[in-house]
Amino acid sequence: MTDRVKTKNEQNAVEIIKLSFKNNVRQYTMFIALIGIMLIFSLLSDVFLTPRNLSTLFLQTSHIAVLSCGVVLVIVAGHIDLSIGAVVGLTGAIVAILQSHFGLGIIPSIFITIAIGALIGVWQGYWVAYRDVPAFIVTLSGMMVFNGLLLGVTKGETIATSSAFNRIGQDYIPTLFLENSAKDLVPHDTTVIILVLVAVGYLFMEFRKRKERKNYNFDVLPKSLFILKVVLILILISTIFFIMALYLGIPYSIIILMIIASLYTFLTTKTTFGRHVYAIGGNKEAAKLSGINIRKRTLWIFISSGVLGSIGGILYTARVGSAAASAGHGMELDVIASAIIGGTSTLGGEGTIIGAIIGALVMATLNNGMLLLDVGTTQRLIVRGLVLLVAVWVDIVSRKKNS
Repeated sequence: MTDRVKTKNEQNAVEIIKLSFKNNVRQYTMFIALIGIMLIFSLLSDVFLTPRNLSTLFLQTSHIAVLSCGVVLVIVAGHIDLSIGAVVGLTGAIVAILQSHFGLGIIPSIFITIAIGALIGVWQGYWVAYRDVPAFIVTLSGMMVFNGLLLGVTKGETIATSSAFNRIGQDYIPTLFLENSAKDLVPHDTTVIILVLVAVGYLFMEFRKRKERKNYNFDVLPKSLFILKVVLILILISTIFFIMALYLGIPYSIIILMIIASLYTFLTTKTTFGRHVYAIGGNKEAAKLSGINIRKRTLWIFISSGVLGSIGGILYTARVGSAAASAGHGMELDVIASAIIGGTSTLGGEGTIIGAIIGALVMATLNNGMLLLDVGTTQRLIVRGLVLLVAVWVDIVSRKKNS
């Protein structure tokens, strides 16, 4: 009898694992691909796995990952946002001009810029939601308009930003007790403290989720597999944080990304708004018949994209230390590619915030590794384009199998 129960539990565990992989095949595939890409570049370059390079990699990825969080909602709802790069350029110029030309402080400039990002979202969302103009056309028009406005407000000149403002995109959080430098390899104490808090928070959420599933008689992983999963994820989290701790710690931009990612993960998984967004993307007619106010939800989706576009513009401008008429050009391709590579379906209804961040890391890691290997621009663009093509192909194949 005991052997029979044991066999049944093993079969259930296998089924749960298969179902989990089936439902998240693209996320798992891209996560495994990310690890594989990092291992390959670490073998080909002695510099790639150094704390300095990986910390710089995370720093350069932050604004793309922030933008991807907003684009995920847009694509999940069945739309597209081609204007995100132009929004980054325009809002980055606005925050720089408010400080350099009008003498405003950093905080007021940031709040005004975010408000302008929200107004951009209202403008585009209104045409999509209430005038039924396809998002492709509205945001393509927006890209042209905002690029024109960017050229107008900058007058084709480069506008330098202050060192205090640039700290948002370039600097790292300070230490609390021990001094830290890039050469001494003494762990950054604030980063270690944040690591402990993140690990404790992750453990709390995982055990609470497991308890809730048990209370509702849902299937859960066997205890041994559950512990293995938790340990592996903790090792991954610890590795990432420890790499940053051995350099200069966590950049301010990564802290901003962590806050936004946590907020949007909660928004998409734990709120009515999030469920409505996925319902709209999965079956618009069914969502309408169930009483969802599609127009209102669509408007808020584009407001969200506009706000995160302005935050991305602030981070990008602070990182490069200036605003220019060429800022943001082509960035929408990286942002959309990151979301799609991370598991957001081009057909709508599927996608996660964590997946988009993984997608942004995949794109940034490819670019960083190829730069270290002195690969030309032509080859880099070809590789990144092929990665996007494969990601969409995986989405199509997985959908066919599920159907």
